[in-house]
Amino acid sequence: MTAIPDRLASALADRYVIERELGAGGMATVYLAQDVRHDRKVAVKVLRPELSAILGGERFLAEIKTTANLQHPHILSLFDSGEADGLVYYVMPYVEGESLRDRLTREKQLPIEDAVRIATEVADALAYAHEHGVVHRDIKPENILLHGGHAMVADFGIALAASRSDGGTRMTETGMSLGTPHYMAPEQAMGEREITPKADVYALGCVLYEMLAGEPPFTGPTAQAIIARVMTEEPRSLTLQRKTVPSHVEAAVRTALEKLPADRYAGAAQFAEALEGRAVVSDTRAATVAAPTGRGRRWRGRFLWPAGVALAVALAVWGWTLARRAPPVSWQYVSFGDSVAVNQIGGGPALTIAPDGNTIVVRDNVQNGRLWLKRRGELAATPIPGTERANNPVFSPDGEWVAFVADGHLKKVRISGGATMTLADSAAGGYGGAAWLDERSLVYVSPNLNELRRVSAAGGAPVTVLRDSSGGGVGFPVALPGGRGVLFQNCSSGCVTMGVHVLDLKSGAQKLLIADVAQAWLLPDGRLFYVRRDGVGLVAKFDLGRLEIVGAAAPVLEGVAVIGGVAQLAWSRDGTLLYQVGQSQSDVEVVRVTRAGLATPIDTAWRGAFNSIALAPDGRRIAVGAGSTNGGLNIWVKQLDHGPFTRLTFGGGDRRPAWSADGRMLAFIRDSSGTGVVVVKPADGSGADRTAVHLDRQLQEVAWSRNGQWLIVRTDNGAAGSGDILAVRAGGDGAPVPLAASPFTEIEPALSPDGRWLAYVSNESGTNEVFVRPFPDAATARFQVSNGGGVEPLWSSDGRELFFLEGRQRLMAAQIRTAGGFAVLEVRPLFDANAFVHAGFHQSYDVARDGRSFLMLRPRQLAAGSQTPQIVRVDSWFADVRAKLKGAQ
Repeated sequence: MTAIPDRLASALADRYVIERELGAGGMATVYLAQDVRHDRKVAVKVLRPELSAILGGERFLAEIKTTANLQHPHILSLFDSGEADGLVYYVMPYVEGESLRDRLTREKQLPIEDAVRIATEVADALAYAHEHGVVHRDIKPENILLHGGHAMVADFGIALAASRSDGGTRMTETGMSLGTPHYMAPEQAMGEREITPKADVYALGCVLYEMLAGEPPFTGPTAQAIIARVMTEEPRSLTLQRKTVPSHVEAAVRTALEKLPADRYAGAAQFAEALEGRAVVSDTRAATVAAPTGRGRRWRGRFLWPAGVALAVALAVWGWTLARRAPPVSWQYVSFGDSVAVNQIGGGPALTIAPDGNTIVVRDNVQNGRLWLKRRGELAATPIPGTERANNPVFSPDGEWVAFVADGHLKKVRISGGATMTLADSAAGGYGGAAWLDERSLVYVSPNLNELRRVSAAGGAPVTVLRDSSGGGVGFPVALPGGRGVLFQNCSSGCVTMGVHVLDLKSGAQKLLIADVAQAWLLPDGRLFYVRRDGVGLVAKFDLGRLEIVGAAAPVLEGVAVIGGVAQLAWSRDGTLLYQVGQSQSDVEVVRVTRAGLATPIDTAWRGAFNSIALAPDGRRIAVGAGSTNGGLNIWVKQLDHGPFTRLTFGGGDRRPAWSADGRMLAFIRDSSGTGVVVVKPADGSGADRTAVHLDRQLQEVAWSRNGQWLIVRTDNGAAGSGDILAVRAGGDGAPVPLAASPFTEIEPALSPDGRWLAYVSNESGTNEVFVRPFPDAATARFQVSNGGGVEPLWSSDGRELFFLEGRQRLMAAQIRTAGGFAVLEVRPLFDANAFVHAGFHQSYDVARDGRSFLMLRPRQLAAGSQTPQIVRVDSWFADVRAKLKGAQ
């Protein structure tokens, strides 16, 4: 025997005779023993000594006794507990048979009938325990014993006793946790103090998933990796892995595995009823939901243009004749396979769909921006060779080609295979894009974002069709039928304001169509469909002849992700809609993120339309820019972590705050009719505003030097200067000093703590990269820090690290040496930052003063949902629109 059994045998000799070890886990070792008093076999579990020392044996034993009265046919009873010679133990019946883990190890997957029966029996046990106020907290195959084929749940209340005992909060010091990562509910993984019965429902859903699929819904090489997937991803469909799984079982498991406890079953009994088919389950990800829409009539809206053969022919060429009988409306989530991460935080549209609705192309935001193709009926997407670093994919009208922008070039590739072809050498990706017109030409955006250019689909010399002089930027063109015109987004003031404009390709005239809208498209019935920045889609009648909206708008869709002012949405001529699920821009929270990528809300009750963030030098306050162009942009200050949230400004056009080095003042941008104004105000609101900078160019960002003598500003990145970085004396005297001013776009200035180095972003190499210059003598040297894309540089408080986001949205840490000259020693990734909000054109996070964590903005959707976003496919969407319009009448 080992030392522990000898010690244990001696301590318990008067009660139990220890025979042999049965197994060991993270918290305890279990031994087979003979109960001397009752002449029966028992299982004695002994807590690990180091765990006993942390938890406190007496308190642990007091808590575990609360479970001794649980008497249920599917619950393994607690016979006895105590402490002997410093060893904490508890005694249960010895069950001859095996654990569910043993059976899964042997069989991998269980027969569906067995799996459902076992899960139902465990659910019955959980329902009974929950009624008596006991939550198990550690449901897993190891804790489910099989006796005569039936389930018995072991270790009831053990995790609860551990959490309530003296050292429950110190368990991480031993590398142990209360719960098992593969089966841990998101709220449990986040360390919520109050764990409800719904955590057990989630864990049982994981166990049933494993019994059916052969592995838990989320796996990974480390506990941290597993928890990250639990928090950010959705499980793969069971029926796609095992087609014999009944739809109601798939739906029941999906509901049990919802990220939000409120979205799961009310209790384990309801889960059991759903598994037995006795409860109505609604889950669009597990089964197609059909909505009856009448007899599948044609789309019969009126086109409000002057009568004429030319427009009739144009409409025919546009190809919007719908099928005589459309299938029922159905909504379902789309999976692209485990290899594709479609998440798109900033940048242009990440998805497009072929005109016939049968083929989808998506941009992978992780694997070097490659495009992937998924056909209807296929399980997973396949990569399209030659499409690395792609942006803004768009199908040709015949569905045979996909155009995209990569490395500053407009390209196309045949979806059936073949080499990519370059159509134009200078094109804007990200905030750019292209529209494929019917007559075999494309309209795309110039690199400086102030021109729309037209080029043949076969390539050749481009022709400028629009030159914008507003100082803002144009992007995301959408073709109107018959080459009549182009809809496009006009973005000014760093996309604080935006609207959809229309360009008449016949006359060359352009005008604002509708303000504060992300994107717009013309539907087959002559209605304009557009998506607001809050993710709501509306339709209004449109006169294609006059290029005007002529009717009131009505909502037909909600929950569309609008990221960086871009709606992640596409639709096809056959009436198929594809969109990424999102939430309102007002539903954002501030989170503290560790260097490993684990996020915790600063204040769970604090949320809003936050768009920028700055941490005070003392690390105890933050300033945020909050609001929208609808409700007004203002600066707010909040004490951490649960202090008051105080409004500092009331002008309705204030944004992007920056602290003075002493933490007494805040500088921020104030919108002022095309001129650039930086305002300074005491952070406690005690004094009046003071204009510190006033230039004849729109300003977008401000940073404050540590000595308080300089304000570093960034001008607008529109046509007037393409974005320059200047230094202005904080006292307002003297002319601005150019720091990084060129024909290229320079953005996101950040001064080092010692005030000697200026980090910034420039697209001089064709893509955004992080550079560093000396300050204030910026012209004397220039050093490139990132390689392969970089934005949003920020310094650590000691100046030894420079953080930035690279092309795949990973937060990087560059080790910097400044003694004897500037040098980059090492660049290494910290964590995947896709789950957080990044504006792309200004700083949207900050660094904690100790350098161990970061303050970031996170959509509440991703706080409780998935890092990889949910993509919804709606078949027969036009019928759904008609039904909504009819219901609104």
